[in-house]
Amino acid sequence: MSNWGETSNISYQQWRDPEISVVTFRGTAGDSLRHDEEEQCGDYEVYTTGMQTVDLGERRTGQDPTEDTFTVEDAVEAIGFGKFQWKLSILTGLSWMADAMEMMILSVISPQLHCEWMLPSWKVAMLTSVVFIGMMFSSTLWGNISDKYGRKVGLTMCMMWVLYYGFLSAFSPAYGWVMVLRGLVGFGIGGAPQSVTLYSEFLPRKSRATCIMLIQIFWALGAVFEVLLAIWIMPTMGWRWLLGLSTAPLVVFVIFCFWLPESPRFDVLSGNRENAMKTLRLIAADNGKTMPLGKLIANKQEERGRIRDLLTPQYRRTTLLLWFIWFANAFSYYGLVLLTTELFQAGDACGVITQGAKTEPKCNLECKYLTLDDYKDLLWTTLAEFPGLFVTLFLIDRIGRKKSMAMCFLMFSVCILPLYACVGRVALTVFIFIARAFITGGFQVAYVYTPEVYPTATRALGIGTCSGMARVGALLTPFVSQVLLKKSVYLTLSVYCIFCLLATGASMLLPIETTGLGLQESSRITAGQEEMKTGQMSNGSEASPTHTSYGSSYNS
Repeated sequence: MSNWGETSNISYQQWRDPEISVVTFRGTAGDSLRHDEEEQCGDYEVYTTGMQTVDLGERRTGQDPTEDTFTVEDAVEAIGFGKFQWKLSILTGLSWMADAMEMMILSVISPQLHCEWMLPSWKVAMLTSVVFIGMMFSSTLWGNISDKYGRKVGLTMCMMWVLYYGFLSAFSPAYGWVMVLRGLVGFGIGGAPQSVTLYSEFLPRKSRATCIMLIQIFWALGAVFEVLLAIWIMPTMGWRWLLGLSTAPLVVFVIFCFWLPESPRFDVLSGNRENAMKTLRLIAADNGKTMPLGKLIANKQEERGRIRDLLTPQYRRTTLLLWFIWFANAFSYYGLVLLTTELFQAGDACGVITQGAKTEPKCNLECKYLTLDDYKDLLWTTLAEFPGLFVTLFLIDRIGRKKSMAMCFLMFSVCILPLYACVGRVALTVFIFIARAFITGGFQVAYVYTPEVYPTATRALGIGTCSGMARVGALLTPFVSQVLLKKSVYLTLSVYCIFCLLATGASMLLPIETTGLGLQESSRITAGQEEMKTGQMSNGSEASPTHTSYGSSYNS
């Protein structure tokens, strides 16, 4: 049985397929497509599925352009990580920062509006849920737009949408207006994960996991900045100013989004090959590297943005497991964020029980403003985002994506268990800090794994549907962390523990480990590739960090 890194050793009989075309080329010294068996044959035959060779490079004097070929993957690997990716990291990171601030603000304005407008607890929970309802309905739509019309188009549109309605929500005169406008904000935020789709398609495989994890630092920075902004704004200027000033990262993004390039992988797939070459040359010039010589091998155009492609036999198991993993991750992450505020206001877990028992007839209308101590504790637990990222960053390429996700879910459940006891405020802060660190890390590993497992034609839609399932979890979690908590703190904690333990098992059941694999360009898999994939799944082995793209038909 062949391994993923042994594509060049597969016989012609294994690869025979009616749709396969043969591309013959000669390598040059240092050519990225050189095979180990060069001494056995001078011409290399690459069996591709539905592939065509397109001359996009400039013809050089005295050189036959038919001698060299390369793919977008080869070009990205040759160009490497440099100045261009740093600038892209900052710009896409701003969208993450804005996303985090819009989410973190829910923990701050909910108690404020609860008191200011004397809202019952179910209306307070709806303030949070309406944002996630908007995200749930829009995530798949933004993914579809990004797959059909471009990653840049989808990301820019959703960020402008969030900026417009986020700023308008600061002028809401009544509860109904807040509900509608925050729901529209959520509709826009549903497209924020497409920044990962765009960013990942510009990254060489060796640095992909590290870079995607590091831009998540902007999420942590956004969450911390929102708490600091609340400490400064809320006591003096109120929640309206907080909503308005929280759109600042979006203003910066919109100003500089004209520089944002379209993904060359998307351009090639959609037939805009000249623009793909223009973008690749721009990146090479920015990084001070040279482009590969010769012709670009490009996939024939495929239908893009079809949900049914995610549920084909090839992807069904992966998609269903990922949907549950994203659901459990968001359910637990946002649940812990909201739970933190509730527990800190009570002082400890037992305080929640005592409050519920003593004030049951009036508990829906009683309120308590957040104090400076509450904000400080909220800040400390928010800082847990950073160690969570760094721990996961250390593990993700060492133990793999699947085991990293499983470990994060398991450790979250372990850290929740001590809260069953009547721990004091200091211990409560410590355990919540650790739990949030691990659930944050698990969320970021999911963002690394998901774009790696889907091909270019459905990558944005794959992330979009997974994000949509995450929003279902986020939609439901306020009714557990804010409503059910008033009835039983033990039942509330048990719900989160059970879901995370199930997610641990789901992570280990994912059929493929993507560590070391290149991004998949085509959804078409040859018989030889299917055999290799099946062999890896049955053997339970992880992909070795070889230069392999399991969606391509050759070693790059």
